[in-house]
Amino acid sequence: MQRKSQEWGSRRHRALRGTGMLSSVEVVVGLFPGQGAYLPGALALLRAQDPEAAKAIETIDTVAGGILGKGLSRAFSGDTADQLLDAAPDVLQLAVFATSVAAFRTLSDQGARFSVLVGHSLGEIAALVAGGALDVAEGAEILCHRITVLREHDASGGGLLALGCAPDRAQQILDLLPTSGAVVAVDNGPAQTVVAGTADALRRTAAIAAAIGLPSTALHSPHPFHSPLLDQARRELARRLGGYSRRGLRLPVFSPVLGRYYRDSDDLGELLASHLVTPVRFGPTVERLHRSGAGVWVEVGAGRALTSRVRSIEPAASVHTPLLPDLDTLRETGQYLAPAAESRTARHTGTTIANPPAAVTPETETYPAAATPETGTSPAAASPPRETGASFASVPPQRTSAPPAPTPPVETPAGPPSRESVAARVRDLYATTLEYPEEVFEDGAELEADLGVDSVKRVELMGRLGVLFQLGPPPDDMRMADYRTFGQVVDFVVDSLARAGTT
Repeated sequence: MQRKSQEWGSRRHRALRGTGMLSSVEVVVGLFPGQGAYLPGALALLRAQDPEAAKAIETIDTVAGGILGKGLSRAFSGDTADQLLDAAPDVLQLAVFATSVAAFRTLSDQGARFSVLVGHSLGEIAALVAGGALDVAEGAEILCHRITVLREHDASGGGLLALGCAPDRAQQILDLLPTSGAVVAVDNGPAQTVVAGTADALRRTAAIAAAIGLPSTALHSPHPFHSPLLDQARRELARRLGGYSRRGLRLPVFSPVLGRYYRDSDDLGELLASHLVTPVRFGPTVERLHRSGAGVWVEVGAGRALTSRVRSIEPAASVHTPLLPDLDTLRETGQYLAPAAESRTARHTGTTIANPPAAVTPETETYPAAATPETGTSPAAASPPRETGASFASVPPQRTSAPPAPTPPVETPAGPPSRESVAARVRDLYATTLEYPEEVFEDGAELEADLGVDSVKRVELMGRLGVLFQLGPPPDDMRMADYRTFGQVVDFVVDSLARAGTT
């Protein structure tokens, strides 16, 4: 191997020395909760104390009034989630969505920067708005169409039941039912699985769970989300959302429903409609992002529904619930994440993200430093006037200096990572980029002979590894023939990191 190739990463390390990037690198994950993530008073507080959040809330209220004939006014009454679900279930869903988009606006205004966004069920619409694929008005329209379609095309009378067990055990219970009518709808990790089905099927499932000493809780849900019972609604929603086009994402958005990152080529209408009948795999998503280096998890919404699930899967995870107990905590969280996140990811330039971490970059997405997203369109049939200023696609003005953090960021220990941890991150990147199962990437796997990865793709993957491990681009004279197997690639990264650490 030539000397120039051996020193890959040394110059990058010298350039970053003293900036804190090597000692405080963390992937920050923004979590957007779904049904039930509601706290009385949170939305009113956001509207009253943050002008940009208020603008987004007003846009959602206007869109909902035009499509549903009702807006968010009931959400400011102080009702609990159960009271809203009984009296105005449509408003509850709007409030959950509005709280997340407003909270994201406030966090961003305080300087918070995220590496990747993850939505849970309904929360995926808010995550796509925050990521820039949709503006606030478009996200509200999609949600309103979803509400209308479910109201018109779900006559199942079904609902959701949470079981205190892993998905495989939940499936064993469902297999005991002679005619199930119920399916695993949400995998929230080893401690909780949500089952969707008819009322009768859920009663029988709860009875079996009680007989074997397994805790179960009937969730207050108006529909059996993520089950085949909603297939008719899925077809109609896909038809109504067929005219939506998307902008380029400014932040990567990972879907626990799709099991991958959103791409520029995606048909958003078709995919969001498919969510009604497709399970949510939140547990595997947390595990995957954790392997890719996710270190900070932030609940971008009311309560702690998702961060509590993260903690049940990864007990040592650093989690933040900024809407508990008050808005001051939200602001402090944004300020705390600002300097740390700006040294975790590349700096924001203009209105785009420059060089997001390869570990959380969609397979076919690129994020050039000065790119401007295309203007998306939505169906004209149900498009009230939009307030373009309410879009989260814009990034707050650059700060002249980082705000003081109430608590200094925790620095990661010095020294190169283990080969095992490097291999896990490389494997996740290769599996994500090539859309292969992770199991095929064994040390002896020949990238070209066994997996069909041509030399052009291998060069691209080496470039992504340089970003992921902060080694810079590979040298021009690097020979791909020297790295035929997956194990050779891992060894090269390990050796480069070790050299960088001693340079």
